[in-house]
Amino acid sequence: MSTDSYTRTLRVLRAIAAHSRGMSLQQLHEELGIPIGSLHRVMAALVEERYVTRSPTNRRYFLGPAFTELSTMAVASQGTAVSPPRPMEEAARESGETVFLTELTGTRLLCVALVEGIHPLRLFVRVGQDMPPHAAASARSILAYQTPETVARVLRAQELTAYTADTPHTEEHVTAHLVQVRMQGFDVCENELDDDVWAVSAPVFGSTGQTTSSITLAAAGRRMRDPLARTRATETALRAARTLSMEQGYTSPTAPNGFRPSPEPAG
Repeated sequence: MSTDSYTRTLRVLRAIAAHSRGMSLQQLHEELGIPIGSLHRVMAALVEERYVTRSPTNRRYFLGPAFTELSTMAVASQGTAVSPPRPMEEAARESGETVFLTELTGTRLLCVALVEGIHPLRLFVRVGQDMPPHAAASARSILAYQTPETVARVLRAQELTAYTADTPHTEEHVTAHLVQVRMQGFDVCENELDDDVWAVSAPVFGSTGQTTSSITLAAAGRRMRDPLARTRATETALRAARTLSMEQGYTSPTAPNGFRPSPEPAG
C-alpha cells in the first residue's frame, strides 16, 4: 500500500469517527475529495478488516469492532477511559446511579467507560476492570447474543468463581441463564457478584445488528428494594442502550421489552 493510500485510509477513519450517525460513500467523497473509485477500494479493505461496518438498511458506514478493540485494549493496558457516550451520561443523571459501558474483546469483557451518579459505587467497578462473564449482568447481556461457540470460549477462558451464594458458577447454569436474558432483552444481577449490589444491563448493537457492548446501571441493593425503583432503572438502562445503538447505526425494529437482533441465541 502506498503512502497516499495509508493517508486516505486514516482520513476516512477520522471522518467516520466524527459522524455518530455514519457516512455514506457520497458524503465521504464530498467531504474528503477522494475519488469514488479509490473510496470503494479503501472501504472494501476497511470492511474486510472489520475497522468499519456498513449498515444493510441505510448503507452508511460506521466504525467497526476492530476499531473498538484497539481502544478497548488501550484501556486494559493503560487504564485510560474512553469518553462516556451521551446516553450513558443522561442515564446517570436521570437515575443518580453509576452507569458504565462494557465491551467484549477476545475472551475478555472490559469496563471501558463509567459515569458515577450522586450515589457512587466506588468499590464496585472501575475503568479497565474485567467483568466476570458468569457473574456480571454487564457481561451476560453481551454474551446472550453471541454464538454458542463464542460463549463457550469466553466461559472456558475464565475461572467461574462463586463470589456469593447466588453466583451461577457452572457453564450449564450460565448458558441456561443467557437464554432467559435474550428472551427478556436485558439482564439483572442481584447479590451475584457483590453483596448488596443490584445491577441491570442492556445490550448495545451496531450497524450490522451484532452486539458490540452493554450499558449497565448499578446501585446499592437497599435502594432497589422497591419494585417501582427497579422498573424505572430497567427502563433507563434500556433507553440508554437503545439510543446508543441507534447512534451506532442500528436500525432494526425493537420489541417493547428490548432488542431482537438477528444472531441466534446462545445455548
